Amino acid sequence: MSNPENPIRFFDIASGPPRRTYAPNPWKTRYALNAKQLAYKTEWVELPDVKKVRQQHNVAPVRKMPDGSDFYTLPMIHDGATDTYIGDSFDIAVYLDTQYPDHGLRLFPPASIGVHRVFNAHVDALFTRHIKIASAGLPLNPETAELTKSDFASRFGLGSWEDLVVRGEEREKILQAFEADMGEFATLYRYDDEGPFLEGRTVSYADMVVGGWLGMLKETLPEWGRVCEWQGGRWKRLHEALAPWAEIK
Repeated sequence: MSNPENPIRFFDIASGPPRRTYAPNPWKTRYALNAKQLAYKTEWVELPDVKKVRQQHNVAPVRKMPDGSDFYTLPMIHDGATDTYIGDSFDIAVYLDTQYPDHGLRLFPPASIGVHRVFNAHVDALFTRHIKIASAGLPLNPETAELTKSDFASRFGLGSWEDLVVRGEEREKILQAFEADMGEFATLYRYDDEGPFLEGRTVSYADMVVGGWLGMLKETLPEWGRVCEWQGGRWKRLHEALAPWAEIK
């Protein structure tokens, strides 16, 4: 088992100062590690170095770019206790709950991993449809920002990073569509009157999946205060309820 002398290595995307998690999938993993109460240490990786770091540890990419090429991203963990590398946020959560079932909180209720996998894909697709509005607010490290912007523009077949930035009427339309989609999602994301989580007062990985995206919006979206008012403040309450597991180590 991981311990302070041999902590799990958690590879997260480096932001500009102060260092903080901002991407949704690393947020999911940070929530999971903290909920499992496992000793871990964050290793910040500059975006231009992510491919090199994954390849150094023989961790295959798990995503594709629009042109079909490999997309190397984070999170990734290394558990020295078992000498295991994992490079996908959902697979990391499954590993942690399986390898350390009696440590910290259970991430998955019994026999629910398959349902959670579908839920994770659905939530990712929902937020990704509107994520363009967050592009301009990404807290990139100034030292590598221009290289990162150029690389992303090239990979997505854009003339420049500015092509990702939306303003004015176009931005307002996206925000309104986003709010409508979140309203529909809220009818499925039910919880009882006892608490803000999907299972009432009991947190599960499903809440961390949504919370990961909310964490990104808080870091990148000027309209975060507006999101906090959607659906009667539901997403604000969820984000705040996940705060006990948001510590950066």
